[in-house]
Amino acid sequence: MSMESTAWTQLHSVMNATQDRRPLARDTLRRVGAFARPHRRRITQFVLLSVATALLAVATPILAGQVVDAIVSGNHSGRVTTLAVLIALIAFAEAGLGLLNRWLSANLGEGLILDLRTAVFDHVQRMPVAFFTRTRTGALVSRLNNDVIGAQRAFSNTLSGVVGNIVTLLLTLAVMLTLSWQITLLALVLLPVFVVPARRIGTRMAGLQREAATYNAAMGTQMTERFSAPGATLVKLFGRPADESADFADRARRVRDIGVRTAMAQSGFITALTLVAALALALVYGLGGHYALNGTLEAGSVVALALLLTRLYAPLTALAGARVEVMSALVSFERVFEVLDLEPLIADKPDAREVPEGPVVVEFDNVRFAYPSAEKVSLASLEEVASLDTRLGDEVLRGISFRAEAGSTVALVGSSGAGKSTIAQLLPRLYDVDEGAVRVGGIDVRDLSAVSIRATVGMVTQDGHLFHDTIRANLSLARPEADESELWDVLRRARLEALVAELPDGLDTVVGERGYRLSGGERQRMTIARLLLAGQRVVILDEATAHLDNTSEAEVQEALTEALEGRTAVVIAHRLSTVRAADLILVVEDGRIVERGTHAELLATDGRYTELYRTQFRAEDGVEPVEIA
Repeated sequence: MSMESTAWTQLHSVMNATQDRRPLARDTLRRVGAFARPHRRRITQFVLLSVATALLAVATPILAGQVVDAIVSGNHSGRVTTLAVLIALIAFAEAGLGLLNRWLSANLGEGLILDLRTAVFDHVQRMPVAFFTRTRTGALVSRLNNDVIGAQRAFSNTLSGVVGNIVTLLLTLAVMLTLSWQITLLALVLLPVFVVPARRIGTRMAGLQREAATYNAAMGTQMTERFSAPGATLVKLFGRPADESADFADRARRVRDIGVRTAMAQSGFITALTLVAALALALVYGLGGHYALNGTLEAGSVVALALLLTRLYAPLTALAGARVEVMSALVSFERVFEVLDLEPLIADKPDAREVPEGPVVVEFDNVRFAYPSAEKVSLASLEEVASLDTRLGDEVLRGISFRAEAGSTVALVGSSGAGKSTIAQLLPRLYDVDEGAVRVGGIDVRDLSAVSIRATVGMVTQDGHLFHDTIRANLSLARPEADESELWDVLRRARLEALVAELPDGLDTVVGERGYRLSGGERQRMTIARLLLAGQRVVILDEATAHLDNTSEAEVQEALTEALEGRTAVVIAHRLSTVRAADLILVVEDGRIVERGTHAELLATDGRYTELYRTQFRAEDGVEPVEIA
């Protein structure tokens, strides 16, 4: 490695390492060891190859010096040829070992990435909905990308670098001291001139890199928000394109300016260190040549010392920044472990049961519930705040009790924020109750397995969320083994068969991000088709027809009639047509059930339901409200 390459390597490592001065955490190291344990055989091979490569790196300068000595002696042509062949063989060996070492490094690093990413992804999937309502998606994705890759560098780069550099340094020093201790000491005296500027300029440039990263992240956030379908629509409706462009251009100019400053700092630094390297070589050749002319040192030894000089500075400068690199990797590991240490609030019991076969009864028994505080479900670093809110949430449900008989429909009505959607979220166990119990098929949902609950309870929300994928993939999410005839059957029952048949790619048509290529009514019917394909015995409709026009609502209602047939249903009502057909209507206010009964019974009481009917449902019903004497 040349002196210039060494300078670039040291500068890059310091720039990109986290400047962290904390002590090494033994617990973190122990957990890193646990992740590395499955790869220990490959790590051992990797270290041994690094040692072998270091040995070969020192051997070449020694042989080169012997070649010079043989030439100077003038009568060892055979020896020169032999040494030249050895140097060539060593070059081949170094190349082969380098490729093998790189293969091991890649397999080790990528294997670790696979393990970490899988562990984090699987763990995040087990987190409750409350976790996702608080966490910034970008911060969470960064843990699966940037931090995992940073942890991977600990094995693929730092591990081999530290081992190889220590071996190379010890061998080089030993050989150089043997050849000339005076020149060796001179080289060590010049070392601070090489290392100290690298540390200082590296810290300065690391600051520039972080500043540029901040602006790049801001530009990325702006593009992500503005280039999504709803974001672009909002900008076109209410935004100021000129201001948006000026804001983006300002950040881009700052990144440009930082890039120019970084390039000039890099060039000045490399030029200075290259000059130092040239001066060091000049001193070696000058002093070494003087010793050679005096007969106290062989000419070949002078050449060997000059070549070994680069082998000395390279590992010394690399090891000078090794602690920073190790700490950077450990910080990445800590950020990954931070996510893995966040225990899911909702988990299956070891003896979790299955929902019994047959019709299903749903029961809420004196349920009380408050949304969990941030410290229980989230991390400050994922919310990008200094500290989490430790305050407990206000109680949302206060003693909710009702029973939905098998095959019946229970409707929930009431003011916005009364707790209707919270009741719906407790049934599929998106949250756990604080007191009381939610039972499905006579069994507390906390005693059921998550798989059994998903197979039994289905839900249609008002936003009709779809993934940016094909119609086939969005439907198959409910039942991956469903064949094409089953997919077309549920599309027919959801009143979507004709629409999908007319699309150019049919079932393989991509619906766009969140399904924005479809209308609101079409998205809702798509989610209903997915529900029909799943064949769940309990259906939750959380204002599934809200925000739809009359035509779309009529089509969705037809599909809902198909979906509810023979199933136990809990419906958060938005339209009177759904409410009137319910077997039981619950009026929810301030987390309590204040009235219950059928449509006719509740109208006859002239209570809160009658008030809702008069204010919300009269125009939809098309008749004057019932007058209560």
